[in-house]
Amino acid sequence: MGEVHIKINNQFVTAEEGDTILTAANRSGIQIPTLCYLKDVIKSGACRVCLVEVKGARALLSACTTPVSEGMEVWTNSERAIRGRKTTVELIMSNHNKNCLSCKRNTNCELQRLCAELGIRENRFEGEHTTPTFEDASYGIVRDTSKCVLCERCIGTCSQVQGIGILGLQNRGFKTVCGPIYNGSFNDVNCMQCGQCVIACPVGALTEKEEIHEVIAAINDPDKVVICQTAPAVRASLGEEFGLPIGTLVTGKMVAALKRCGFDRVYDTNFGADLTIMEEGTELLHRLQKGGTLPMFTSCSPGWVRYIEYEYPELLPHLSSAKSPHMMFGAIAKTYWAEKHNVDPSKIFVVSIMPCIAKKSEVHRPECKTGEYPDVDAVLTTREAGRLIKMYGMDDLDALEDEAFDQDLLGEYTGAGVIFGATGGVMEAALRTVKQVLDGKPLERVDFMECRGMAGVKEAQ
Repeated sequence: MGEVHIKINNQFVTAEEGDTILTAANRSGIQIPTLCYLKDVIKSGACRVCLVEVKGARALLSACTTPVSEGMEVWTNSERAIRGRKTTVELIMSNHNKNCLSCKRNTNCELQRLCAELGIRENRFEGEHTTPTFEDASYGIVRDTSKCVLCERCIGTCSQVQGIGILGLQNRGFKTVCGPIYNGSFNDVNCMQCGQCVIACPVGALTEKEEIHEVIAAINDPDKVVICQTAPAVRASLGEEFGLPIGTLVTGKMVAALKRCGFDRVYDTNFGADLTIMEEGTELLHRLQKGGTLPMFTSCSPGWVRYIEYEYPELLPHLSSAKSPHMMFGAIAKTYWAEKHNVDPSKIFVVSIMPCIAKKSEVHRPECKTGEYPDVDAVLTTREAGRLIKMYGMDDLDALEDEAFDQDLLGEYTGAGVIFGATGGVMEAALRTVKQVLDGKPLERVDFMECRGMAGVKEAQ
């Protein structure tokens, strides 16, 4: 692509043809505040927070939608640009629920951060508010339009990233709200409960349905044996809730914190992942040898299962019949483990700490019960786990001494379960298991391309 030469804040900047002002500025280390912009997903200019002054333009322009041109002169820090940006945020705040102290996104809110950066300390504009909608009927997602800023990031994520498109702008003018199409609820549409809209939301308009208080009630119940299991991904992301660098591994400190919260047992879900691999691997082998629907798809992701159910029901026979790892873990905990430890299954409360909101709806599926008891009683997201730990007075996770997962039957696992978290890891683990079952001897070498990773299409033979 050709080069475009522009000036930003009187600095010469070399941009690429097709760049927007925002892209060119970011590449040059010049930060322009945004609210609606989501890289590679949405650049609608809906929020107008990224306003900049451009020489020759009558009005301020949105940096995220304005393409660069040869010789363009831009000011991001002029008095006019800053004043326009501040007024825009003040107008957004005028129709925003200001219960920041009790909001789940308090201190982690992009609008709150913008107010601090722009020095907004008072409400200059007061008037009517759009009639709010509060919805918590679904198992995983809570929607509060009183906090929505109409940035459309959830809409772009749902349609362009996930390919579902169940969210949109409803009504017109001052009555405009963002939510499920036809002014419905999440239960009225083909929502996978994947939670990507929650991640994309810059404020507290979309949040996960919190189950912290149910977990605390179980911990405080002397008759309950509360078992906690954590997904492998959680240990690599929990540290962010405590200010640690992205990707910091906090396995031992996480276990220590959870035990101090009062959990009777803390296990790794990798045990359940091993069970899933054995089930899916042997099921694949059975289908290949005895005849069955092929290709076989994994069923360990509840969001994926819901996607097939809603969008491609004709493909349901291709899904494995196996439960997901954390559900298998819960089933074993309330049967085999309960018997070995002489514990009444009705007194066992299993908590899963998972990176996926779809797990919250999964535990309510009728097939996810063993006898009369649900396999898993509550699911916490990584964010919820962070809030739970802080509620028990542990604000400095890094200061805790490492502790190990409980080591009994449920604490044992192999490397097959560990690679679940990598893209293609489930497939590779299943193929390794199938080959070992066929050989009847320890696995030394396999003749298929590694299936993990993000590059290209994965193949095996």
